[in-house]
Amino acid sequence: MTNPAEPTDPTYTADEKAVLRDSLDRHRDAVLWKLEDLDDEALRRPMTPSGTSLLGLVKHLASVEYGWFVDSFGGETEPLWFDPYSDEDMLADQGETTRQIVDFYGRARAAADRVIADRPLDALGRPAWREAEMSLRWVLVHMIEETARHAGHMDIVRELIDGATGARRPD
Repeated sequence: MTNPAEPTDPTYTADEKAVLRDSLDRHRDAVLWKLEDLDDEALRRPMTPSGTSLLGLVKHLASVEYGWFVDSFGGETEPLWFDPYSDEDMLADQGETTRQIVDFYGRARAAADRVIADRPLDALGRPAWREAEMSLRWVLVHMIEETARHAGHMDIVRELIDGATGARRPD
C-alpha cells in the first residue's frame, strides 16, 4: 500500500543511467550542504589526527571526479596546482581559497557530467594510474561509493564542528 502523501520521484522508474546519475548527484549535493553556514576557519579546521577537514574532502572529491570520469574517458581536464597522487588533494592548505576549491568542485562536476551525458554506460575508459579499462557504469558506481563515503566523513566532521547533523538539507 502506498502513502498518498509520499512524493513521487521520477527516478523510481527511470533508466539505469538516470538512476545512477541521480544517486551521485544526491551525494554531491550533500557534500556542498555540509559546507553551508560555516566560516573559512571552520571549513579548513583539521578534525582528525590525519588532518581531515571539510574543505580538504571537497578538494579531494573534485580531484577524483576529474580523474575517474574526465581523464579516464579522454575529456579535457584543467591543470592542477597540487599533486593528485599524494595527500595534497586532501589538504586545503596550499594557499587556495575556499571559493577556489568550491568552484573547482563545480567545474569537476560539470566536466564529469559532460562525460556521463556523452557516453553510453558500456563505454570503456582507463585512468592514467591503472592498467585495466573500466566501463562508465563501473566508474559511476565507484564514484557513488566514493562520494557517499566522504559525505559520511563530512557528516561526522560537521557534527564535531558545530553539532549539525543530517544526511540532507531540511525541507
